[in-house]
Amino acid sequence: MSVQGFVAPGFERVRDAFAANFARAGDYQEVGAALAAYHHGKRVVDLWGGHADSARTRPWTRETLVNVWSATKAVTATALAVLVDRGLIAYDDPVARVWPEFAQGGKQGVTIAHVLSHQAGLPGFAEPTSVDDQRDFPGCIAKLERQAPVWAPGEATSYHAMTYGWLAGEIVRRVSGRSPGAFIAEAVTGPIGADIFVGLPEGEEPRVAEILAPRRQAEPPPMPPAALMALTNPIQVPTAPNSRAWRAAEIPAANGQASALGLARLYAALAGGGALEDARILSDEGVRGLAQPATSGGRVDQFLGFVDAWAMGVALNRPGIYGPNPNAFGHSGWGGSFGCADPDAGVAIGYVCNQMGPELVGDPRTTGLCQAILGSAGDLADRPAGAAH
Repeated sequence: MSVQGFVAPGFERVRDAFAANFARAGDYQEVGAALAAYHHGKRVVDLWGGHADSARTRPWTRETLVNVWSATKAVTATALAVLVDRGLIAYDDPVARVWPEFAQGGKQGVTIAHVLSHQAGLPGFAEPTSVDDQRDFPGCIAKLERQAPVWAPGEATSYHAMTYGWLAGEIVRRVSGRSPGAFIAEAVTGPIGADIFVGLPEGEEPRVAEILAPRRQAEPPPMPPAALMALTNPIQVPTAPNSRAWRAAEIPAANGQASALGLARLYAALAGGGALEDARILSDEGVRGLAQPATSGGRVDQFLGFVDAWAMGVALNRPGIYGPNPNAFGHSGWGGSFGCADPDAGVAIGYVCNQMGPELVGDPRTTGLCQAILGSAGDLADRPAGAAH
């Protein structure tokens, strides 16, 4: 297996770290993957390798897309941030201000910030729901309208693994008048040329990699009943994204189809104060609002088991998975794909893979790739001005 693409001078170790994931033994050995990074708005890493299918007949290319699971959430969060930036909504607004039917069941006090930071008390469905039901956007919205929160909104945190997407996505739809996927394409990914789709056009199907289920099933840690709602109704099927029906649907928490370069371009815009090259999607203030902490009391997320690190739809780097800087932020997806930005270092990273890892939290590929990229950027920053590479 040969790694294709390029790294800029000073980032040579990144190629080694990326290639090492194909050689590693065990659960996290790559089948196909891609990695891209920007430094102060310039592309410095653009690598890919392996295969886009389990039979290993389709080489991974620079244009390969793959389902990135919850890394989609940051894309949806950016769409909400655009609407806030335009003055159409505020994070502290009650959801029912733009979506009146949502107030049923005692939800009149749920704010947009509660939704984006997993505090809304709707971590999973109360009504029976199948994997296929998740493709029915109006049906999922109707269930959430009828549902009562399982805790007082704002008084607890537990990852809304799938429901986040319909909650945030319906706010986007109500305010913009467009479906979430259409608004994302128009206002977020389109202007900056980020190769990310929520609701994949049929013509893009040949580019999509096959998702490969984890090589073993990890046992989830003990969780309170409220957190278990996110895992059990329905129990997610890792290979569901391999159907055209899944890819065509708009599931704004989990069915984004993205390339590594697409994710890297989104985060490069966020690391650059909302702009990349000649396009702007957010103001500086809009980016700061997106990355503002939602809570400050050291509360533990009941699902993830670590101290709450949520901002307005992106994860803050308090657990340290995106390098050493606590000001970094991003979002990872089930199985390993992720994107992140370190605005202080001027670094943005996008990584996608088709061989899912087994753990919900703690993919070692994330740590190693972030260390290599951020370490390289740090070394360049430490060099005297004018020093040769």
